[in-house]
Amino acid sequence: MPGIPETPSAARRVSDAPSPRRLLSTEKVYKGRIWDVVSDSFKLSEAGDALTRDYIDHPGAVAVLPMNSAGEVLLIKQYRHPVGMDLWEIPAGLLDVQGEDFVVGAARELAEEADLAAAQWNVLADFFNSPGSSSEAIRIYLARDLTDVPHHERHERTDEEAEIEFHWISLDDAVASVLAGRLHNPSAVVGILAAAAARADGFAGLRPADAPWPAHPSQR
Repeated sequence: MPGIPETPSAARRVSDAPSPRRLLSTEKVYKGRIWDVVSDSFKLSEAGDALTRDYIDHPGAVAVLPMNSAGEVLLIKQYRHPVGMDLWEIPAGLLDVQGEDFVVGAARELAEEADLAAAQWNVLADFFNSPGSSSEAIRIYLARDLTDVPHHERHERTDEEAEIEFHWISLDDAVASVLAGRLHNPSAVVGILAAAAARADGFAGLRPADAPWPAHPSQR
């Protein structure tokens, strides 16, 4: 009923789950520089007709919401050509290094895009970026206890990354920007709102950095 908090047992019932269907055929119809397009034919049920769906076959990605000791979060501004906009985002990148641990990949992106290292890591949220058209799974981490990467160890940013700008903002102001429609990057939106929710218990309810991630393509 409205207004009645959901019990933990009820919350667990609302949980995405694997649902294997019989695959009849699969074909790579486009090979791209970063991801491919695949065409699968499958059946929802043995009695049903065959269906065909084309989708982006994606290696997955990680994103990081850095939070300093004052409770501010770091946003970075970067140009995104498909939408023709400068977007305020959080550090993020592809999981395109074979066998790389997820949190190691996140730490690499944090260092390369924000010149930061973190001693405390937690999982904020897992989501599919566009599950009707892509297999991309994204994990967002909360990174705290931050230190600067020494200047001589910093990554040389090129192309669009060369234009990155930094801005520290209070978590409350970041939430207000999301709700006002000023922020559009999905990892930033999900990460900011998840962090605001997690703050209620001092982030004690967050999963550890090495929590299982069964939705990632490599784990399915």
